[in-house]
Amino acid sequence: MSSTDQHTTYFIPDPSPWPIIGMVSLLVTLFGAVLAMNGVVVGKFIVFGGLLLFAYLLFGWFRDVISENLSDKYNAQVDRSFRMGMFWFIASEVFFFLAFFGALFYIRNIALPWLGGEGYLGATKEILYNQFESAWPSHGPGQLGGEFIPMGAWGIPAINTFLLLSSGATITWAHWGLKQDNQKTLVRGLMATIALGLLFVAFQAYEYIHAYEALNLTLQSGVYGSTFYMLTGFHGFHVTMGAIMLMAILGRSMKGHFSAHNHFAFEAVAWYWHFVDVVWLGLFIFVYWF
Repeated sequence: MSSTDQHTTYFIPDPSPWPIIGMVSLLVTLFGAVLAMNGVVVGKFIVFGGLLLFAYLLFGWFRDVISENLSDKYNAQVDRSFRMGMFWFIASEVFFFLAFFGALFYIRNIALPWLGGEGYLGATKEILYNQFESAWPSHGPGQLGGEFIPMGAWGIPAINTFLLLSSGATITWAHWGLKQDNQKTLVRGLMATIALGLLFVAFQAYEYIHAYEALNLTLQSGVYGSTFYMLTGFHGFHVTMGAIMLMAILGRSMKGHFSAHNHFAFEAVAWYWHFVDVVWLGLFIFVYWF
């Protein structure tokens, strides 16, 4: 592509099946998850099928975008579009988690005191459930779901906080190596970040098993259980997706696809990873600590 073309053309990809495949894979996965949570055995197999389709989506879409990039189809204007797209994607993720944090705040600071008899609506306590105790963590009316032990902040949550903060440092180290055209530092930093991320997910999986078996903390444990698993579960999913993207970036880095002046794919994943770090700090403080 000539310098003139670089300034006068804008790459538009051919029609792609990947958005539709992505929609179908997520629909199948969520449908299976709903069935599984309601005790339908086939739901687990549907979830597995949906995840396989999603893995196929990631492989195919990453392959196409990498091929377009290596064939020099992207110019500076396309690069700016990618940056704007990633910015707005992360902005949407911020509001996604803010909605759940807002729900947690509303439940703890507004709904529970009201149901416990406080405020101008407190008189309705006698109508709804006059034995309700305004305390957090809440079982719900009548200790819905049975007795459980809340998840403490120290132990696995504190270890996971250290792991994610360390992963933020290692990906910054990798970025520094990339800017210096130091291939070894780039690869080592990415490998360390991926290892820390996967270790985080493994610890969280163990935490969930421990919560179900030893603490009786389940999705049925009132509003505390549902908000706990909603917030930490979605965050764990984001860490998993971030680790997968980092693996793709690691493979490209080992093949020498990036240079000090052309590495937005790396930067986009780094932005996403730092966002995941910040969200976890909020979770650790407001879900585990207070």
